[in-house]
Parts: sequence; structure tokens; C-alpha cells
Amino acid sequence: MCNCSEHNSKGKYYLTTAIAYASGKPHIGNTYEVIMSDCIARRKRQEGYDVFFMTGTDEHGQKIEDKAKAKGVTPKEFVDGVAAEIKAVWDTVGASYDKFMRTTDDYHVETVQKVFKKLYDQGDIYKGSYEGWYCVPDESFFTESQVVDGKCPECGRPVVRANEEAYFFRMSKYQDRLLKYIEEHPDYIEPELRRKEMINNFIKPGLQDLCVSRSTFKWGIPVTFDEKHVVYVWLDALFNYATGVGLRFDDDGNLAPTEQYGKLWPADVHIIGKDIMRFHSIYWTIFLMALDLPLPKKIFGHPWFNFGADKMSKSRGNVIYADDLVKRFGIDGVRHYCLAEMPYSSDGSVTYENMITRYNADLANNLGNLVNRTVAMTHKYFGGIVQAPTTPEPLDDELKAACAEAVSTVAKCMDGFRLADASDAIFALFRRANKYIDETTPWVLAKSEETLPRLGTVLYNLLETIRIGAILAEPFMPTTSTAILDELNTDVRSLDSASEFGGLKSGAKVGEAKPLFARIDEARLLAEINAEREAAEKAAEAASNPVEKPEGCAVIGIDDFMKVELRTAQVIACEPVPKAKKLLKLQIDLGYEKRQVVSGIAKFYKPEQLIGKKLIVVANLAPAKLCGVESQGMLLASGETEVRVVFLDPETPLGERVR
Repeated sequence: MCNCSEHNSKGKYYLTTAIAYASGKPHIGNTYEVIMSDCIARRKRQEGYDVFFMTGTDEHGQKIEDKAKAKGVTPKEFVDGVAAEIKAVWDTVGASYDKFMRTTDDYHVETVQKVFKKLYDQGDIYKGSYEGWYCVPDESFFTESQVVDGKCPECGRPVVRANEEAYFFRMSKYQDRLLKYIEEHPDYIEPELRRKEMINNFIKPGLQDLCVSRSTFKWGIPVTFDEKHVVYVWLDALFNYATGVGLRFDDDGNLAPTEQYGKLWPADVHIIGKDIMRFHSIYWTIFLMALDLPLPKKIFGHPWFNFGADKMSKSRGNVIYADDLVKRFGIDGVRHYCLAEMPYSSDGSVTYENMITRYNADLANNLGNLVNRTVAMTHKYFGGIVQAPTTPEPLDDELKAACAEAVSTVAKCMDGFRLADASDAIFALFRRANKYIDETTPWVLAKSEETLPRLGTVLYNLLETIRIGAILAEPFMPTTSTAILDELNTDVRSLDSASEFGGLKSGAKVGEAKPLFARIDEARLLAEINAEREAAEKAAEAASNPVEKPEGCAVIGIDDFMKVELRTAQVIACEPVPKAKKLLKLQIDLGYEKRQVVSGIAKFYKPEQLIGKKLIVVANLAPAKLCGVESQGMLLASGETEVRVVFLDPETPLGERVR
């Protein structure tokens, strides 16, 4: 990773992602954010900024406490494992972050405690009580009018009634100040539709005081002056952007930041998902105002990736994971798709079919073919030696103009975070170069000694266009960009050098032509994916069809039997697993927590036959993925040719141990 310190005359550039919630593995929709942020960071390094790119994990809250309990580990052990998994996914997609921070880091915990106390002492936080609907996955409270059919308005999952003592932050105190700031700084929240949404949907209707502590669970940062309470996850998590670069307070509540904080804060941009825009543009901004700290320069809310036309969600079982995609399409294949397919403000879509189509069209046919045949012709006709462009023609000016236009367009698009448009401009340049080959017909020029100088000029122009395009593409496809420039055997790789046509040195020898991207056989790859899905379905069906073997079956002792934790549960939701004919995905309530179980019983039960039923589940079974959907348990059932789920009396209490 290069911070380009030798070109840092433009000063610092500090950008962050929203920190990932450490409750499980992030899917490609979550991973898009770090790919987008990495692309911006790499571009800023090219431009000469001293970049600091921070990401990390949000590791407190009831959901994590529940998941850790279900797995029989401590919350810290649980988040240690998940944080490592998230970090591995970020590394898999080539993220060049400078720091991976965690909200369980000691410095963060201590600083958040001092912030909470300071806000309490100055009257911004007060003690009260809360009664309302609470969504465990989102760690959010909602009013009666916000809840839709007993479900969270944000994620659609069931909410529970909560009544507890809590501390609250006086949001209303800062409402007018916040509105004035946003209206006077129209670039503070982008895209514009997100700014309008925050103003019209949340600020102008009136801000409600925010619950900033919880007392019904323990996995959080303790409130130092009230041992019953832990800091609410949003106040805790949001301060990562400042604590991670050195925000500190002394024991008297006075600001005592590190040198790094003085250099980097405020952040130049927070890159976040549109679904958490409210927390960042309203809550985070107000917290900073209350502490008289500088506000970030920009908060950018990117759209989502959908699975086809549907929202991608682990609870719906329609997720695709980045590391699975990298195995099939390579790091840069995945990065290119994500950055090229996500619109500026509307949602994008990801399917295997679409990925194959774009991979073949953009990477194999356009870019890969251009580089391969240009380098191959340079070897074939000139022994690999780059020729001097001695015989220009007017057609060359069109190609040079296309290069200049690409450089200009990419700069404007990147400044405005319009990454898909920037990608389009780069690949439009590669298409123009391919057209230039057809227009100049190098194979015809090679037939005559008289036209060899012109052939050398044509190939020089193509190689130089490829050099410029590769430089522009580096933030998007860093591995591919390096491979291309290495193949051209050039050390002229700075962004500034892309602004002038002619940086490639004649007389140098290019490397051997190597295929960058092999075409993907769509039918074959989709068949492999379907075969894997079928295998997972069969495994699920086998697991859901226990076969009794009176003779020769294994004998276990009581100690072994007692290791199996059977619990009573109730089905609260059920639906088919997309593209899996034999699988049903059930949401079950164990009384002390809710879980997802996938079972191969779709041939024997319709979803509506199961909703509301009480049954028995193996509660301590290791989680498994069936057709990409996580299953956190197994239903008890009987039968071989026909499966019969073991149902319980409707009056059976939930969560009871079955012995």
C-alpha cells in the first residue's frame, strides 16, 4: 500500500466507512462500502493526498450478547472471531485501509465513558424511562406509529415490547442548530435526496430525545456512574471515527487529543449506507455539536445492492458473499462489477448472470482483448520494441482527445463520488482504442515496408492509451492496473503523467502478452453453482430425515446424550429459500432469543402450516450454510419417506430444555 508521502503537498485526507456490526459475516452488499471507500482512498493517494483510511467493527449490543450465549462463548470471544472474519473479507477484496479499529479497544471504551459523563454533567444527558418497540438486530427503538404489523420499519423483522430505565440525550436542544447548519452547508449530506430526506422526514417534524443507555443486558460500555447501565450502541459506535484517530479526554472532561487527532480531524468524508444516514447526519452531528468538536466535512450515503430486484438480507436467505465471488471472478472482477454497477443514488443489482455478462463484456472482450492483441502485435511486428510515433495522422488526434476526455471525466466523477460514471469513462476509452485498431488495420499496415513507420505509430498510440487507461483504472482494479503497466514495462505511472499523451518511452521492450481475463462459460458456471445448491439441499434433506436403525446403530451414554441441547420453540415466520425447491427458512422464537433455521421439509409442509406451531429444535448445533443461507439449529422430525415434524402442545412454554 502506498501513501504517496513524496507527493503529499495537498495535505491530509481522512475517510471512513461505517464500522461493520460484528454479529456475522458481511455479504457483498455490506462489502460494497469498503470497496467504494478503498477506490476513493486510492484515487486520493494518486492525487497526492496523505490519505488515512479507517474501517473496523462495531462490537457491542444485545444481539451480540444473545449470539454469544447461543454459541456458549463470551461476547468478547464471539466478536474476536467475527471481527477477524470481517477483516479477512475486507482483505480479500483488496481494501488498503490504514487502520482497522474495534469498539472493544481499550482507548475507545475509556473515551466513550468520558464523553458520556461529560454530556451528562453539562445537562445534555438525563435519566428517564422508556417504553416502546425495540428491534434487537438494529439496536433501535420505535414508536407505535413507526412499527408496521409488529415488525421493524428498517429491517422488517419482529420487534419486542421494551420498558426500562434509561438515559436520554436532549436531541431537541440542538434541532434548530442542526437544521441551520445543514441548510447553510448543502454539500454536508450527499446525495441531495438524502439531505432532503433527513430534513423533511426527521428534523423538521421534530427530533425526539434519544435513548443512549440500556439496562436489560450487560454487553456494552459501562456507564461509570451507574453500574446498571451500558452505553447505547449508537453513541458508542459513532465515536469510533474520532477515537480511532486520537480523540481523548482527561479525567476532568477536558479535551486531550493525540497529535494524530490534530492532524486528521475532522474527517473529510464518512462513507455510509443510506439505511443509517439518520444516525450519522443527525445523531453524530449533534453529539459533536454538544462537545464543540469540528464536524466532518461530508457524509455520503450510498445506495444498496439488491439480489436481483429484492433487498439482499441474511434473514431472507438471498445473500452473496464477496469471498465466494472472488473465487469465481477474481478480486478485480468483483471490484469492477461493484463499482461499475452501483448507481450514484439508486440501488444496484447483483446476480451471477449479470456478473458473468459484465465480466465477459468489459474485462475479457474489451480490456483484456485490447491489451493482449496490442502487446502481441508489438512483439510480432517489432520484436516487442516500442516504436517512436513518427507518422501521425488526423485519426490519431481523435484517440488522443479520447484520452484527454477520459482523464477529465474521471477526475470530475471521482470528486463527486460518481464512481460508476468514472468506471464507464475508463472503459469507454478502452472501447475507443479497440475501435482505433479496426480503423487503422495494423495487419494491413504490416504487409508493406513503406507503412511500417505508420504501424509503429499506431501501436505506440495504442500502448500509450493503454498506459493512461491503466493509471485511471488503478483505484478500481489495482492488481490489473499493475499487471498492465508491468507488461508495458514502464515506470511512468503517476496520475499527472496520464494528462499528457506521450509518456511511454520509445525504444523500451514490452513484456510478453499474457491473458488478463479469460472468458467465462456462463452455462458451465451456472451449472456448477446450481450443482452446489443441489448438494446443499440434499445435505439438508438428509439432516432433516433421521433414519432409525434398530440393529447396529451406535450406542451412546447418558453423558453424550446430555450434550445435545433440545429446546422448545415457536415458528414466527416461514418462507421458501429462493431457488431451493426442498428448503424452508424458519424464524423461530426460543423465548430468550430468536433464530433462523433452514430445513429440507418443503415437500411436506407449506410455510403457512408451520407459522405459530411449537416444536423442538437442537439448539447447540453448530451453524451451517444451506444454499448460502445460515441455519442455526435443526428441527426434530420423524419418518423416512414422509417427514413429520414433532409439534408440541400450544401451551408449552418457550425455551424449555427437553430431556
